[in-house]
Amino acid sequence: MKIPKGGATEGRERLRHFVEGRARDYAATRNDLDGTVSGLSPWIRYGALMASEVRDAVVARMGKESAAKFVSELGWRDYWHRVYVEVGERIWEDLRPSATGNPASLYSEELPPDVMAGRTGLRCMDSFVAELVASGTMHNHARMWFASWVVHWLRIKWQAGAKFFLAHLLDADIASNNLSWQWVAGTFSSKPYIFNRQNLDRFSKGRFCSGCHFRENCPFEGTYEELEARLFPRLVRRLEHP
Repeated sequence: MKIPKGGATEGRERLRHFVEGRARDYAATRNDLDGTVSGLSPWIRYGALMASEVRDAVVARMGKESAAKFVSELGWRDYWHRVYVEVGERIWEDLRPSATGNPASLYSEELPPDVMAGRTGLRCMDSFVAELVASGTMHNHARMWFASWVVHWLRIKWQAGAKFFLAHLLDADIASNNLSWQWVAGTFSSKPYIFNRQNLDRFSKGRFCSGCHFRENCPFEGTYEELEARLFPRLVRRLEHP
């Protein structure tokens, strides 16, 4: 893995490049794997850039209205850290009962070797792992898809995935990482986060499905209602027959 240059000088140069470049495209394209992201999180994570400094630079360049989505993402980072201050080591525990309706006994403790090696045959997930291990980065949307797959399709406890990310991400911080995993898992949110093939295909511009070993038997194929019924049968029954 090639580690980028650290420090405040490098961070501020990257911040300048972002605000003078494609920052105005951020809100509209941030969910696309090829969309605009700032790439500043490692410098914020290690204190080379203050989040308030980044916020002020973006707002000064774009104005409050245009910068609102970017500023809201900085706000989430601040929120995760405030929660961490409150919960401490409980950040490794479910902060609320799972919203999936599934019992904890259904979930495994460890990630399988093929998942960690990126050799599952699912081209999308294997590509995300390859990028993570090689570069220490993963697009935020890909992080959500991967976390959802690990927890809801493979039925592995979110803590195992959170540890995997912490071991590889250049911007890894326990607050943003663990609470994001809990948000996906439904242990720090009112519902579990899932996605389908159409969603992944849309935001990746179809780059994965055509060459995938599972293209004719994709686990993510279906409507959200169909996937919810498959992944969370107890929850669906409870909602249908309260």
